[in-house]
Amino acid sequence: MKFKVPRGTQDILPSETWKWQQVEKIIDELCDLYRYKEIRTPIFEQTELFQRLVGDTTDVVQKEMYTFTDKGDRSLTLRPEGTAPVVRSFVENKMFGYPDQPVKLYYTGPMFRYERQQAGRYRQFVQFGAEAIGSADPAIDAEVIALALDVYKRAGLKHLKLVLNSLGDTECRTAHRKALVAHFGPHIGEFCTDCQSRLEKNPLRILDCKVDHGHPLIASAPSLADYLNEESARYFEDVKSCLDNLGIEYEVDANLVRGLDYYNHTAFEIMSTSDGFGAITTLCGGGRYNGLAEEIGGPSAPGIGFAMSIERLLLAMEAEGKTFQEEPALDVYIVTLGEQARQPGFKLLGELRAAGIRSEMDYMDRKMKAQMKSADRLQAQMVILLGEDEVAEGVVQLKNMANGEQVKVPVAELIEKMKETLLG
Repeated sequence: MKFKVPRGTQDILPSETWKWQQVEKIIDELCDLYRYKEIRTPIFEQTELFQRLVGDTTDVVQKEMYTFTDKGDRSLTLRPEGTAPVVRSFVENKMFGYPDQPVKLYYTGPMFRYERQQAGRYRQFVQFGAEAIGSADPAIDAEVIALALDVYKRAGLKHLKLVLNSLGDTECRTAHRKALVAHFGPHIGEFCTDCQSRLEKNPLRILDCKVDHGHPLIASAPSLADYLNEESARYFEDVKSCLDNLGIEYEVDANLVRGLDYYNHTAFEIMSTSDGFGAITTLCGGGRYNGLAEEIGGPSAPGIGFAMSIERLLLAMEAEGKTFQEEPALDVYIVTLGEQARQPGFKLLGELRAAGIRSEMDYMDRKMKAQMKSADRLQAQMVILLGEDEVAEGVVQLKNMANGEQVKVPVAELIEKMKETLLG
């Protein structure tokens, strides 16, 4: 075989797509319940959009983006995350003028990041995300978190942990930044080259470094919680009160910073605590991003959102031993005997499908025994036997595969008989 699936990608085969469809159904139903509307943005955007909104000091922008120049000499990037495109669409399409605010949106689709492949992490991966843009109410933060948790709960997961932090506003972050520079500066030579460049540009990123996460200076770094001003502290308390009112348990982690620059105030992650899940426990992450719309020329439109990997959700379900509902069995398989029965059988196939009956027939010109084996493999509930004699008489032989009972049914009455049998 000359060609193989590109490294970091995967073929999702029919035996697996049924699981994905069930997860997507859960997502669609819950978003409808919460009144979030689906949005579909392009797979690629102008590179500058991600540089400005995600942050040019992040690993995503510096190391992981798939960027190319098109024939018009424009720099474009396959989307590495979903928030920036949604905010761009919100501003471009003037959704800030909608009478109902906040605008509540969700998306499900492929994202692209060049990174080392790990369990549940691919270079092309699928994310479900939700965004609520236009409100600074702490209650909408709690609603967004509740929606993310409900997806996992509806999927049957029980071993979950919600971790929260407040990143404060610009004033808090500026004060905290100065403290971090003073803390890390004298010893920055002990850190990786990325952290050395982050010291002046964005020292908060040092706390999230994958290389130096075990360095003792990270554990002793100044906590952002100590630099929250009164307004930010009150906002965080209100978010926690809203979660308390929903009966949602959480832990506060002062070191939670997230990997993207646009977050402020509320930041959160949902983790799997299942023993069989693996070392990387994060399932979902999100937070508030006030100021993002203004960054690209829009009006003030505070927002909050999250994104979760569908691949990692499926892994978490597997780790907890959650089984999927079986794919619906085939209703009927048409077995044709002889050339004269082929076209009448094919016509009957179309009529059954038009009536909403899941139907199949042989396309390999096989003998009756092989066709019956195929019907059995497909778990057909009923088999229609159609030979030249049946065609001449205007009937079919209808066999119940569960009990072996076989009856002769006029073709004109077959649809009603099938519905009556299948509905039981």
